[in-house]
Amino acid sequence: MTNSNIIVTKKSLLFFNKKKYQCSIGLGGIKKNKTEGDGTTPSGKFGLQCIYYRKDRIKKLTSNLDLIPINKNMIWCDDPTHKLYNKQTTFKKKIKFSYERLFLKNNIYDIIIVIKYNLIKIRKFKGSAIFIHLADKNYKKTQGCIALKKKNLIEIIKKIKKNTKIHIRS
Repeated sequence: MTNSNIIVTKKSLLFFNKKKYQCSIGLGGIKKNKTEGDGTTPSGKFGLQCIYYRKDRIKKLTSNLDLIPINKNMIWCDDPTHKLYNKQTTFKKKIKFSYERLFLKNNIYDIIIVIKYNLIKIRKFKGSAIFIHLADKNYKKTQGCIALKKKNLIEIIKKIKKNTKIHIRS
């Protein structure tokens, strides 16, 4: 294990570069056999894909990962019966599948690191939209994501590399 890896524990702690951060995890804890909608954070070792961010709210974000500005029509399909399951797509008027908007009024999705969970070979009902994003002020449990304070997430984003892995431990 190198210093460039991220470790998340069931005690809602994240370790990176010899530092410890408080975080939020899924309301159902960390689970090896995650399923869609179970509210758990998947355990395992995963890569990081890219970073979505609100350009209107986050200025001067730098990272070794690709940075993608979030626009008002961006969504993430979380409908396991749909062909776009666990993919980012664009909102259209007559969408007939379940999704999460990425452009929110609150700030939790102002920065999103996409965790490569169920993305390489997508399996239906295995879980979708697993991100590292911003925590609310009370570190409220998530639906399966990992959430950090804004200053901590920005600090980590500056130092992660394309080969950084996240180890989520149950």
